[in-house]
Amino acid sequence: MTAETPPDDDQRKPTSASLAGRYPTDVLVSPDWVDARLDRFDAADPNLRLLEVDVNASFYEEGHAPGAVGVDWRTELRSTEVHDILSPEEMTAFLESSGITEETTVVIYGDNRNWFAAHLYWQLTYYGHPDVRIMDGGREYWTEHDYPTTTDPVDPPAVAYGDAPDAPARPAVRAARTDVRAALDTDTKFVDVRLPEEFRGEITKPPGSNEGAMRGGHIPGATNVFWAENVRPDGLFKSPEELAAVYESWGITPEDDIIVYCRIGERSSVTWFVLEELLGYEHVRHYDGSWTEWGNMIGVPIEVGEPDGG
Repeated sequence: MTAETPPDDDQRKPTSASLAGRYPTDVLVSPDWVDARLDRFDAADPNLRLLEVDVNASFYEEGHAPGAVGVDWRTELRSTEVHDILSPEEMTAFLESSGITEETTVVIYGDNRNWFAAHLYWQLTYYGHPDVRIMDGGREYWTEHDYPTTTDPVDPPAVAYGDAPDAPARPAVRAARTDVRAALDTDTKFVDVRLPEEFRGEITKPPGSNEGAMRGGHIPGATNVFWAENVRPDGLFKSPEELAAVYESWGITPEDDIIVYCRIGERSSVTWFVLEELLGYEHVRHYDGSWTEWGNMIGVPIEVGEPDGG
């Protein structure tokens, strides 16, 4: 429990749009929940912090939720030393410069229906931040439904994080390439969330992207469950019953050992969030190296086309 954690009573009363109130109250909040607390997302108050995470920094400049700190996924959430997520030291520096202490309730939303917000959520989970939540619907839902916006940037005062992470607090939420290789030909379920064309190996990256792999295809035995199966047309998450039905229809159950991946780890962060946090599956790992790593490695098995029986 964090200091002065915002009350969640109204979170259990879903609005006509968001079903966030039907999920665990400490992982998903509705746009109305955020809207009701805009006056508390004060840059000088470290107890509650709102972050907008975009892959295109100009989106934030065009307009964002009042009080939201802008985060550029390309420059702030990837390591400057290696092609990887933030190191413990880099994560600490990011948190402190964003005005976040170990007691801060962090609420995240972003573009592309929360792809990059979910990626930051996963990183914060990996490093053990106690209280982090996603705003349902992301940036698009907020702007398309006339919630208040501003072009005023937010620059919170730097703070000390306290017991800064010096190693992952929850390493079990991450799969490295060695874990993937070890899981081949086992009962582990691989969930590939990319476009069917990427899965079949017809393309190595989605249209408009500039970072792909040398080879196309998928990890042997993987099941292609497109990431957008998790959300409704308006970008809000589907109901618990609908999400459970999606994965059950593919033979993916709460008892399974599961590894999810995409191209660079952002789309699969959404699916990891759904399985791990919204549906409560207990053995879900995120292979954030994803196809950019696997499709560029030498000597690893790759399948193309539809899986057997597909």
